[in-house]
Amino acid sequence: MSLPREDAAVLSARWTEGVLLKRDVFSTVERGRFRGDAGEVDAVLRRLDQVPWWSWLPARHLFGREARALALARNLDVGPELLWAGKQALVRGFINGVALQMAKPHGDAAYFRSAKQALRKMHRAGICHNDLAKEQNWLRGTDGRAYVTDFQLAACFKSRSKLFRIAAYEDLRHLLKHKRSYAPEALTPTERRILARKSAVASLWLMTGKKVYRAITRGLFNFTDREGGGRRLVNDAPVLLEQIRKNPDVRDAAIVAFADRRTGVGLYAFVEADGTALEERLRSELTAAKGPKPPEHIQVVQALPRDAAGKPRTEILQLVAMNQLDLIEPMMTCDADRAFLKSILESRKNLRDRFNFEAGDLAQTPPQSKTVITREGG
Repeated sequence: MSLPREDAAVLSARWTEGVLLKRDVFSTVERGRFRGDAGEVDAVLRRLDQVPWWSWLPARHLFGREARALALARNLDVGPELLWAGKQALVRGFINGVALQMAKPHGDAAYFRSAKQALRKMHRAGICHNDLAKEQNWLRGTDGRAYVTDFQLAACFKSRSKLFRIAAYEDLRHLLKHKRSYAPEALTPTERRILARKSAVASLWLMTGKKVYRAITRGLFNFTDREGGGRRLVNDAPVLLEQIRKNPDVRDAAIVAFADRRTGVGLYAFVEADGTALEERLRSELTAAKGPKPPEHIQVVQALPRDAAGKPRTEILQLVAMNQLDLIEPMMTCDADRAFLKSILESRKNLRDRFNFEAGDLAQTPPQSKTVITREGG
């Protein structure tokens, strides 16, 4: 399938290809630059020309919902700006920040106040997002504010009908679930009551529609959206990790997913051990085990980046795997962190799909202020 002639002409003249962010049966999403009337800006492109024929109708439906919602939200400053929309492709602007699961705003009551304000703006405009249970659809800007992305399931209403009120209530309830995870002490009594009471439609959906949805997406479409990692991250990565850790020279390991132009989703294993010679040995062992396909990339590192609890910081490793280096700098807290990460960056394996700009030397000077994108797969 190819893009309509009008879409292809616009993208040929105005789009500069960058890094693939996500490819699934519903669309291809990539990072790049878009040349508008005011000059070239960082942007995200969603296109439908590479979806399989059997998912074309739902993909086209989701594309239309996003285009309508972004157009209606154009001046709300709650999410990405719609820069251009064609018949089978659209371009939206970057959000200067990172996804909720990467930002981890523990105790940040101000963030959740701004998230509630963003919801109010959307709902006043008649937009219900309908997919805010996913942390990757909530962003934390460098200004500390909350933003929303991925409007493929959004619904636009002309009136405050009963269906609108139910959808808006569920948007709020999902936001409060995130608040309960990161800032439970900031929950008000009213918010706790909302958390305790699902709408009747939501309860019915959980008992019936969601089961059908999962059967179709995970069975027929072979689609699992775990932070963009799909079935390989959900099913294969745990098995591969167990096999890697059996090697006596391995101290620890972590596996993350990245978008790959050839296979759709690739796996990248970071192995804490001594000596890069171990990489080929591990690949041979995984191949001989005749289990899941080995990771596309295996990188031995002296130490994995870890959080205060000692767990590997997979959000950092995923950004390395995806070549989203300009996103890493805002997550570094000191020069020691930058120096620690420098050796990992210098030896990284996924160099096929590199963007035409990257962050400066993390161990030297932080890059100048620039617009960056979250790992928004959607």
